[in-house]
Order: sequence, then structure tokens, then C-alpha cells
Amino acid sequence: MNEYLVAILLGIVEGMTEFLPVSSTGHLILASELMGYDAAQWAVFNIAIQPGAILAIVALYWRTFLAVGRGLLSWEANSVKFVRNLLIAFFPAVALGLAFNDQIEALLENAVIVAWALIAGGIGILVVERLARTENVLGIAGVSFAQSVKIGLVQCIAMIPGVSRSGATIMGAMALGIDRRTAADFSFFLALPTLTGATVLQLFKHRDALTADSFGLIGVGFLVSFVVALAVIKAFLAVVTKHGFAPFAWYRIVAGAAALIWLSMR
Repeated sequence: MNEYLVAILLGIVEGMTEFLPVSSTGHLILASELMGYDAAQWAVFNIAIQPGAILAIVALYWRTFLAVGRGLLSWEANSVKFVRNLLIAFFPAVALGLAFNDQIEALLENAVIVAWALIAGGIGILVVERLARTENVLGIAGVSFAQSVKIGLVQCIAMIPGVSRSGATIMGAMALGIDRRTAADFSFFLALPTLTGATVLQLFKHRDALTADSFGLIGVGFLVSFVVALAVIKAFLAVVTKHGFAPFAWYRIVAGAAALIWLSMR
């Protein structure tokens, strides 16, 4: 398969799945199995194009970033709490990511784990949707210190490929009583330090694999993931507002079951 075609397809997968509760990493792993290309060859590429999806959050929420930045200059309470909550939730991922980086990378080679994680995560979403009792907490600044710590701990479950970082954080927040929209926004903003940190760490670790020839492919994947993520985030919020997270749960269950059947028949 043409390398630029693979780059475009992976950019689409990254942009479509990074902020949905369906696991971008899991889909990229399954894509390598389905399309039959060398996953190891594209491992660094998959990491390098993540900032494209991250940039989509900055583009969509630039007014919020500007307001928070101005608030911090005057030490405004809501802005301080906004940043505090995100940093608190980010810390557990830093600690566990650094401590178990090699073990986490080993899991990325197992498509069967991805398939089972998709199914388990789908069931988990359905359970939380049915049982969670949420209330409006008035935005990220309204999330408590303790809730932020717990969301950060739940996010760490997503180090298992197929679990979904966004799914874990959103469902974790809802299980703690946080309303859907605030839970989704918390997940979006928490993605910035989490994915940026993970990207920097992995690119530094695998810096020898980056060559001049790879930058063109990375640029294509970056741009595609950015454009696709812009559209997907808007559509995601519309779907969640109207239908909740159940459609994504059923998708996960069907996709995971189909992947298990296909992997067993190869």
C-alpha cells in the first residue's frame, strides 16, 4: 500500500477516534492488522500525529484558553481552579507512565487485548449511563479537588490499549456525579497535557527512528487528524447531548466482537 495513503488513513482514524470513547490507540492497532502493513514501522508515526488532534481542541476552545489565561494573570479563582483540576488529574498518568512505560508499550502489540477491552469498555459505558446520578457542576472549575484526583486515577486505566482515554475520563467523571457536558469538556482539556506529555516522551525515546523522509508523511497525517478531529468533536457533542453515550458503547461491543472473530479466523 502506498505510504501516503496509509498516512491519510491513519490520520483519519486518529482524528475520528482520539476524543470519542472508542479508543484511538486500539483502532490504530486494529487498523494495522486489517490493512496488513508493518505496525512497528508506523508506531512512531502514530505518536507524532497526535498533536494534530490536540490542536483541534485549541482551535475549538481558543476563547476558553484566552479567558483562563487572562484570569490567571489576575489570579481569578475560577481560572486557578480550572488549571489546578487539570494538573491534578494529569499527575497520575505522568507517574504511572514513567514507571511502567516498557510494559505499556508491550501491550500495544496485542490486538486481542484491544478487542476484549473494546467490549468491556462498551459494557462499562452502558452500566455508568444507566446507574450514574449526575448534577451540573458549573464547568471544570466546579469540579472538586477529590473528584479531579479520582478522574486522573481512572484515566490511567486507558494505558491498556482499547480502553479509551476519553471514555475512561468521561465515564469516571459521570460516576462521580459530574454532568455529561462538563465530563466531556474535562476529558477534552485533560487531553492536552496528557497527550502532549506522552507524545514528547515517546518521540524522545524513539528519536532515532525519525528521519528526514518521515516528516512529509507525519505532516500529512498531522493535517488530516486535525481537520477530522475538528468535525468529530462538534458532532460528538451533538450526539451526546441528544442520545447520550450508548451509541458509542454499542459500537465498541460490535467492533470488539467483530475483531475477535476476524482475529480468530486468520
